[in-house]
Amino acid sequence: MYDFGQVKGGEVVKYTYVFTNVGGAMLQVSNVQASCGCTTAGEWSRQVEPGNTGSIPIQFNSGSFSGVVGKSITVTCNDTNQPTVVLQIKGNIWKPIDVTPQFAVLNVTADAPSNATTVRIVNNEQVPLTLSVPQSNNRAFATELRTNQPGKEFEMIVKTVPPLAGSVQGQITLKTSSTNMPVINVTAWANVQQAVMVMPSQITLPSGPLANAMPSTISIRNNVTNALALTEPAVNAKGVDVQLKELQPGRYFTLTVSFPAGFEMAQGEKVELSVKSNHPQFPAIKVPVIQPPRPARSVVPLGTPAVPASPSQ
Repeated sequence: MYDFGQVKGGEVVKYTYVFTNVGGAMLQVSNVQASCGCTTAGEWSRQVEPGNTGSIPIQFNSGSFSGVVGKSITVTCNDTNQPTVVLQIKGNIWKPIDVTPQFAVLNVTADAPSNATTVRIVNNEQVPLTLSVPQSNNRAFATELRTNQPGKEFEMIVKTVPPLAGSVQGQITLKTSSTNMPVINVTAWANVQQAVMVMPSQITLPSGPLANAMPSTISIRNNVTNALALTEPAVNAKGVDVQLKELQPGRYFTLTVSFPAGFEMAQGEKVELSVKSNHPQFPAIKVPVIQPPRPARSVVPLGTPAVPASPSQ
């Protein structure tokens, strides 16, 4: 275990583990794997003679961390008694100002486009902190700054401002009185979910006729406040069976469509799965069925002369 103590956020910690081969044969270190991408291993000693020492240089990037942090590194070698060894590093990442989370993520739906989340700001310095009014570069986000403990702890409320379309991103900036961190930047991201999600959006079958019966499952998820009700599932093709299951009342459904052996769509035929809904914007949910035509066969025209045989030598 290597304890690097306290470092400022963003600093790179470097340390080299040194080991000795106390066995009677060549020690071969085949791999050094860190637990995450923030920790990397440099060029380590891959072969160490008996009685000699080797080294494993480690580098840890503290940029995205705050507070107490621990990481592990797994070393793989040819020692049959101990084929793997786990190395550990730990320490405390200090930042003048902690901002949690650094990303303000909000999920909204079409019928409920307003949502809010809280970003906590804590001053770790001895000098009291003052913050400016937050500024957003996107009008889709509004902010409110609250003081929980003067000069020490603050809350920033981030709210979505309708109308929203698709995914929306913005940058929120606060100026501070800290010389170590004069500006705080928080990325805001709002994801507008579809009111009713259908996955997959179409059913794709192999070329017909189907050699065996083939089931296909469609999931329908309700993302709005009101409960969703589905009724009368059907496929406009002969011999196709549909089973509707409500896995979470009013929220999550599955439709299992069973196509019989021999099923084949005629050229130009439009086949679709449909189910009725109580949602005013989606009175009928439809899923198209796609089936490519069977491959064309090569036909030799009648009367085609046979290829003459090569004359014998």
